[in-house]
This record gives sequence, C-alpha cells and structure tokens, in this order.
Amino acid sequence: MTTRTSDGMKSDPRLRAVDEIATTHLFDMAVDLNPPQNIGDGPLGKRIYFGAAGGSFEGPGLRGEVLPGGGDWALFRSDGGMSLDVRLTLRTDDGALVLMSYGGRWIIPAEVRENIADPVESRQVDPAEYYFRTAPMFETGSEQYAWLNDIVCVGSGYLIEGGVAYQVSRVI
Repeated sequence: MTTRTSDGMKSDPRLRAVDEIATTHLFDMAVDLNPPQNIGDGPLGKRIYFGAAGGSFEGPGLRGEVLPGGGDWALFRSDGGMSLDVRLTLRTDDGALVLMSYGGRWIIPAEVRENIADPVESRQVDPAEYYFRTAPMFETGSEQYAWLNDIVCVGSGYLIEGGVAYQVSRVI
C-alpha cells in the first residue's frame, strides 16, 4: 500500500496500514500519598517526591495492595507541565510481588491550575479538564503473573482524597 501525503506526493512505500491500537481494562488503582518532599529547583525544573503510603488495585483477575515505600519523583517543568517518574511495589491478594514503574505526563491548562493547587478544590476538578497519562510496565518473578513482564499498558490518572488514582489498560 502506498500512501500519499497532504500535497499528493507518495510517502515511503515501505509503510503500510496496521491494526488500530486497542486496549482492555487491566485494573483500577488508588495510591495513598505521604506529604510531598520538595527537593528543589534543579537544572531540569522543580523536583518533588510524592511517597506512596499504601493503596489498592483491583481488576478482572488481578487485585491486591500498593505497598508503602515507592513513589513519584515528579518534575515540574517551567511550562507548567509535570513529568512523572514512578516506582511502586504491588502485592497481589495471593502474595506475589510486582514492580510497577511508569513515566507519564500531567498537563494542566492554565485556567485549571489554581483549582488544582487548592487541596480541597483539586479533588473536584473533572479529570477531563487536564491530561494525566502514564505508560506502566511491570516486572515480577512470579510464575503466575509472568505474563505481566511482557505487556505494555497505558493509564489515565486523577486526584482522589489522600492521593491519586489510575485506570490502567493493557494494550492488546
């Protein structure tokens, strides 16, 4: 299949149509957070650590708890965006340990930033008013959950009382 660019020129003939990317629900997760630790303004922006105090996750065939001790080494950029750098340890309801790590972006439009900065109002802001997306990956030695080592996921985040929540989907 040869595709054409907007000006009618042929694009690279090696390119072809492939299936659209589809997802299926993996789990929902709530992460309770400790008070933030402001590491300060560095060469890349302001770094703030949001430590995980615990939490839970649940989906079809996969549920358990978020263990304390991980967290997000968030980078607040000069343009108002935030880059995530998260590592969490999950323990399934049958005792398996799973490392969940992800990067992502939280982009808050200027007109919403004041409400997001308010501890009470922030939980009332509709998640559709900002862009909060992640790309989780998993690592485990558990034979039962080894399939997690080979999948790619996407997540959509939002603020909740005491922390943050995500809807995580598996890319199929």
